[in-house]
Amino acid sequence: MARPDKEATVQELSDKFSSAAATVLTEYRGLTVKALKNLRRSIAGDATYSVAKNTLTTIAARQAGIEGLDAQLTGPTAIAFITGDVAAVAKGIRNFAKENPALVIKGGYMDGRVLDADTVKKLADLESREVLLAKMAGAMNANLSKAVYLFAAPLNQAARAIGALQDKVSADATPQVVTSESAAEAAPEAEASTPAADAADETTAEAAAE
Repeated sequence: MARPDKEATVQELSDKFSSAAATVLTEYRGLTVKALKNLRRSIAGDATYSVAKNTLTTIAARQAGIEGLDAQLTGPTAIAFITGDVAAVAKGIRNFAKENPALVIKGGYMDGRVLDADTVKKLADLESREVLLAKMAGAMNANLSKAVYLFAAPLNQAARAIGALQDKVSADATPQVVTSESAAEAAPEAEASTPAADAADETTAEAAAE
């Protein structure tokens, strides 16, 4: 491979390492071209599956800031660069390996950590993103229902209190018809006011203010 081609390949691999949510390294020795195409097709929605030389892959990984893959970059290597559902891709590769023993899972890389083969296989046992999102949506809906109930109760109480206050204000604002007789009856009551009564009124006013 000419030097410009090598540099282009390294840059392409480096970009894939940088943009991938995770990578799975496999050995494909003994697999037919048709089998490799089938594997690519099965994970195409969430990952790209690339065959690359180990020396160029090592340089590309380091260029992307990834260290520790040297031990896995031996023998014929093909890499799944996962940009979608990690669990779905890991499950697809694991299931394919069961049906095609020539495919060997070497390990991978995710969240700044190098993964061994067993860890990659465990990723396949995780629930898919769709299932997790569905569960999260269900939990959120349940919490929202509780929140609506909690908010609705105080609002209903407040509405009733506001309604009662409006009724009271309306009643207080209703003009009263004062006759000469009622005025005459009120006058003696006003004169009958005593210091004790005034003190009681002040106490009541203070209590109302509080």
